[in-house]
Amino acid sequence: MEEDRLTYTRILDSFDIKEADIKTVSPLTFAFIGDCVYDLIIRSMVIGKGNTSSKSLHTKTTKLVKAESQKEAFLRIEGLLTEEEMDVFKRGRNAKVHTSAKNASKADYHVATGFEALMGYLYMSGRHERMLELVKTGIESDS
Repeated sequence: MEEDRLTYTRILDSFDIKEADIKTVSPLTFAFIGDCVYDLIIRSMVIGKGNTSSKSLHTKTTKLVKAESQKEAFLRIEGLLTEEEMDVFKRGRNAKVHTSAKNASKADYHVATGFEALMGYLYMSGRHERMLELVKTGIESDS
């Protein structure tokens, strides 16, 4: 049922919060929410492939959400992106990030930030099917 789906808009409505104008959201804000949404998608997928120990679930998830894997996922979907989606990615990739990656190169970290910005943008703009389509294509050979 549609009313049972947890979406950005439903969350905001539940707390009586006005939805942000998507055109004014910064790329790092998109990346902030995109990181979480992407992680939730991957965790859901990993759990769906079989109930196992939390350590195993964590290991499988971490492999797919690390910056290097996100860069590889982006490279798989790059040719499928619309001009608008590529613009969001580039804005995220080129944003001045004030943190550094612990276990990734600076280049991989920037691509991952762009990828997360794209995921956040798609989530916040209600394009969930498109987001899932891109994630599925991006991780096909990793999962």
